[in-house]
Amino acid sequence: MTALRRYPVLAALVIGALFMVLPFAVVALNAVKSPAEYSAHGPLGLPHGLYLDGLEDFWQRVDFGRKLLNSVLIAGSVAVLAAVLSVLNAYAIGIGRIKGRAWVLAFFVLANTLPQEALVYPLYYLSKQAGLYDTRLSVIIVFTVIQTAFGTYLLSAVLGRFPREIIEAARIDGAGRWQVLWRIVVPVSRPTIGVLLVFFFIWTWNEFLLPLVMLISNDNQTVSVALGVLQGQRLMDATMTNAAALLGVLPALVFFLLFQRTLTRGIAVGAVK
Repeated sequence: MTALRRYPVLAALVIGALFMVLPFAVVALNAVKSPAEYSAHGPLGLPHGLYLDGLEDFWQRVDFGRKLLNSVLIAGSVAVLAAVLSVLNAYAIGIGRIKGRAWVLAFFVLANTLPQEALVYPLYYLSKQAGLYDTRLSVIIVFTVIQTAFGTYLLSAVLGRFPREIIEAARIDGAGRWQVLWRIVVPVSRPTIGVLLVFFFIWTWNEFLLPLVMLISNDNQTVSVALGVLQGQRLMDATMTNAAALLGVLPALVFFLLFQRTLTRGIAVGAVK
């Protein structure tokens, strides 16, 4: 406590960490309780043992394995495709210095400010006309475009300050545009691209509205849609609700922890630059 008083910034970080961890701890605690224990001791009572029936019942009820596969496939595909397209767009805008650069960047900024509610009907109509409605490909295309708009704007600012001397030296040595991109620009910008990959995956994983509209069959739904639909049916008790929330957030949390070093390295490199 003395150290926390001496260092108020440290105290604020500790308090913030507690507020972030506490809800997850309460959810995990209630996910392994029996309904009787929850009714008797409330949400903050400690369980007497591990009650896994709630996790098993929820897994079987929503076919969670298939929903998990759909979410991983959609979020992973969007993260990779959006990162690649962002690099290509930013290379043309930031280093290639295309004409009308300011207007192009303004267009990407505008794309980031559009609410998804305004996109629901146009995307629904277009996917129907293209024969892609209720397919995972439709959601992958939509979110790839959305995430690419943000990635292009961010990477364009980064590549706009890329040392021109390095590029000129590579061109003098006979490197073409593609060689400059893949052998120089991409390796130097790898930390920033890694940060975008992590953010794109987590953002796409947590999306709910557009997948809810675009994916209506159980075989194509994602984890977030399955959680929302099942809770809306009011067919779960409190312990199963917590089990559903735990299973829904755990994969994204594991992904974040696995790539935490990539995220930290990218932020640190950006701070040094």
